[in-house]
Amino acid sequence: MTTPEPVFALIDCNSFYASCERVFRPDLAKTPIVVLSNNDGCVIARSYDAKPFVKMGQPYFQIKDHLRRHGIVAFSSNYALYGDMSERVMTIIESMVPALEVYSIDEAFADLTGIPGDLSAFGRHMRSTLLKRTGIPVGVGIARTKTLAKLANHTAKRLLDITGGVVDLCDAFKRDWTLRNTDVGEVWGIGRRMKAHLEVMGIKTAMDLAKADPTMLRQKFSVVIEKTARELAGTPCLELGETEPPKQEICCSRMFGTRLTQIEPIKEAVATYTQRAAEKLRAQNSLCKKIRVSIRTGMFNPEEAKYANGALVELPYPTNDVRLMTKAATEAVNRLYRPGFKYSKAEVLLMDLRQPGEFTDDLFAQSQPAMADKVMSVLDEINGRWGKGVVRLASVPAAPGWAMRRDLMSQSYTTKVDQLWTVKAR
Repeated sequence: MTTPEPVFALIDCNSFYASCERVFRPDLAKTPIVVLSNNDGCVIARSYDAKPFVKMGQPYFQIKDHLRRHGIVAFSSNYALYGDMSERVMTIIESMVPALEVYSIDEAFADLTGIPGDLSAFGRHMRSTLLKRTGIPVGVGIARTKTLAKLANHTAKRLLDITGGVVDLCDAFKRDWTLRNTDVGEVWGIGRRMKAHLEVMGIKTAMDLAKADPTMLRQKFSVVIEKTARELAGTPCLELGETEPPKQEICCSRMFGTRLTQIEPIKEAVATYTQRAAEKLRAQNSLCKKIRVSIRTGMFNPEEAKYANGALVELPYPTNDVRLMTKAATEAVNRLYRPGFKYSKAEVLLMDLRQPGEFTDDLFAQSQPAMADKVMSVLDEINGRWGKGVVRLASVPAAPGWAMRRDLMSQSYTTKVDQLWTVKAR
């Protein structure tokens, strides 16, 4: 019995953040949309029809009038909505394929090996199913390797009117045509600097890279570039991703909705960010030994005095106990705060992360009490069941006055009971 050749698909949500906003606003189906970063700062997402008028990263305060003139609607980023919609999309894809690797909030690799019949038709079925059940349009790229699947997806979106959002590059003729007509800079993992290096060597298209000597590429650049070239040539080098390793650092950083001049609200913000970071820490089953806390003023207003400072705090033992971490982080603010400045941002960075039981230089070092583990477990269980922040430290306010500006944020259509759609039968 012969083993079937591997087949991968890359499913990518089109203009995901903007698409999420449109799902619950059908009146905006043909209206250009942009989504703004934290604190209603810069443009971080655009619908296709907004792209000719707005560049990524443009500050909202500079383009307000421009957006209005062109009928473009702006939204504050609603990450709770986007995360929930992403989970719905990924759950549906997972039910349709043998195996799935969630690559990002709006992308996933799927294993299609052994699926019978026309794979393009399967991709179209997947696309129509997702649109019908979630309202999110997607592109589907299919190929023998992950790198080619990524390229197929890029082609599906680039030539949407021709492809219908699905491209299958398992056929050698279609694969070669795509490679010849794709700039090397469009290949997955090839950044601007690498593109410049490759072009000096005469490697200007994806086909050029596929035909390049893999051994030379490894010696001159890295094994990653070698694998990319081999994958473009049709040799699978990348499997569906295994469980991601725990992060080595965890950061929570936010701009304040208003400038802060007093120390107490800054401490509240630091306590809040520590709580969020600690939740992520426990989610990956890690412990933290060091915390870096930093605060700063706005850096771009010439009329405001500038100040920025940070402090590194070492905890008595590796811990995920938010009580101990918050006490250490907020005490650090006492060392950092200087009166007379208008503060715009705080950051909490968890460092020196390790797994429980991991070897340390000091065999007799103090470790986290078992009772703390139980308390944190109960805390996470309650918040996981009833919603984040239901149980929190007293130093973390429920509705802080310094919270980020989100004047243009849509409803929490899927995550808050009081904001769910109500449909009345006639």
